[in-house]
Amino acid sequence: MIALQISSMKQFMNQLLAGDTFDIFLLEEAMIRTACTFTIDGHINRDFFHNNDREPVELPYDLRPWSEMKGLCFDLIKGKRTPLGFHFVLHLKPEKAAALLAREGSDVDPSLVKALVLNIRYDGTRALLTTATAYHTFLPSKEPDSIWDRALMKYLEERSISTSFLT
Repeated sequence: MIALQISSMKQFMNQLLAGDTFDIFLLEEAMIRTACTFTIDGHINRDFFHNNDREPVELPYDLRPWSEMKGLCFDLIKGKRTPLGFHFVLHLKPEKAAALLAREGSDVDPSLVKALVLNIRYDGTRALLTTATAYHTFLPSKEPDSIWDRALMKYLEERSISTSFLT
């Protein structure tokens, strides 16, 4: 697990809410504090989705893609006043997580990794990114954590998102 502080909020927010930089993620949860506190549960209500015969529709994920939710989050945040805070819990899409672990030669079977998680927290003054790895069961190996940490730092650097380690 690493904790990174965002150096340029304006650039970061533009990439988070208007660009496609974070479209490789699914939204587990969002909490946005402005005039009111808004909470979004990103878990899909499968009963909502059906075809004309009322048969369930196959959906690729259990969580909503960030690309489909960022507009709503942007609408809740935008305005003349800075939000009091927000917190987003994002999961790297499962196929991307499995490919990353396989490409890096992880000693852990990717099917045992539930999610590679990115937490984005803004407290009214600064934005922090923290990584986490969720497993389906206890594993002594922490190699997926290290792989995820390195991959995220490289990904942010490639997209010119400036960060510093939180001390």
